[in-house]
Amino acid sequence: MKHEYQTLIVLAGLTGLAAQFGCGREDLRTEIVKWQDGKAAAVSLTYDDNSANQFRVAVPLMRRFDFPATFHVITGEIEGSRYQGAFIGRPIQDVVRETARIATGPGNFFERASAIGRLGFTGGFDYHLRAGELFEDGKINEAYRLIDEAFAKVRAGLLRREPVSPAGPGDHRLNWDDLKALATQGFEFSSHTITHPRLAVLDDANLDYELEKSREDILDHLGPKHTFTIECPFGTEDERVVRHALALYPASRNRLPEPFLEELDRSSDKDPAISSKEYVQWQRGALTATPMSQMKGWVDTVAGRDNIWLVLVFHGVDGIGWEPKTGAELEEYFGYIKSLESRIWVATFQDVTKYMRERMQGRVTTVRKGKAIEVDLRHDLSAEIYDLPLTLRTDVPSGWPSVGVRQGDRTANVKSARDNRGPYVTYQATPNAGPVTLTKRPN
Repeated sequence: MKHEYQTLIVLAGLTGLAAQFGCGREDLRTEIVKWQDGKAAAVSLTYDDNSANQFRVAVPLMRRFDFPATFHVITGEIEGSRYQGAFIGRPIQDVVRETARIATGPGNFFERASAIGRLGFTGGFDYHLRAGELFEDGKINEAYRLIDEAFAKVRAGLLRREPVSPAGPGDHRLNWDDLKALATQGFEFSSHTITHPRLAVLDDANLDYELEKSREDILDHLGPKHTFTIECPFGTEDERVVRHALALYPASRNRLPEPFLEELDRSSDKDPAISSKEYVQWQRGALTATPMSQMKGWVDTVAGRDNIWLVLVFHGVDGIGWEPKTGAELEEYFGYIKSLESRIWVATFQDVTKYMRERMQGRVTTVRKGKAIEVDLRHDLSAEIYDLPLTLRTDVPSGWPSVGVRQGDRTANVKSARDNRGPYVTYQATPNAGPVTLTKRPN
């Protein structure tokens, strides 16, 4: 497919060296294949809200199937976090007093919607959430009236102080050591903010607090690798929120604006198979009532194409959390995905994003050096962030049934395959890490 983001492939061949290769083939070239290991599709398992059974039930299942996953965690709910919910701005009682004189409107709505959930009253945060839902549904005046109602109750003393309740049997709090251990096993952790608010109705100061301080806790406890992705609560696609989020995080599950990518969110009913984009991100949410046949159908759809990335969204597991699926359902579903592993690459949200960006920005050159083939793979993305190995496909002479691959101090031997273009090998290479040398190996 020819378009402005197509990987640059530079072909080089020296006719005078053909005899050294034992063949006359001069059209050797290298390309970056669409998905890792030459798979036909990508699938990412993602979990929101860090509910207990995601880790008690789902993690052991994913370990059994050797699946990674991405967990979007509410950092304020993790034991040992430095930052909790707070109101950032002028004294909050000044806001309360002002509501007696001035009705809520465009000039003060965001400040008041930020403050109402931080007064420490039972139901205050629920008012914030409801106002945010109305606002994002376009019911702006209704959202203003709801905030006025909430502050009228505060001034009249009709809202009680929120009690501190003891933890229930399903409320075990994770700690950062728990997550650090899982991070070493290949699981990705991502910000889901500090308190899971409706970000679209926070003013800029409180919006940035939720985004920045959640990131700081993750950075402090898990390191920079886990500050790549964010999922803003409630799947918001509010433009202001997305702009602030992407200023701090390289990727967001809410929006991933790229010219080569079509995004179909969980509410979209568009068929991903009809997209003409190089890649399609297709999000599907597995709810309690979602039948297994439908969930398997999502996997069948992507396995039958070559450009779809299926992003699966789970919340509750075995009765704990929003819209829970059972452990038995997850076991059956993961087994079905595993049965198609010859065509499906299961990877974290971060790794799929990196692969697509590195490939679309990649430049690869192929030259002959004596009896070897030298391949150089580069991109101009930040090397500190974008270091994921890519899968390359290089044509080789017909007399090379086995090929040695070396990049730096890493070596591998691979068997050549053949298609209608001739013999080739596929292998992994890290961008900007020096040339890859291919040599003929003895049979």
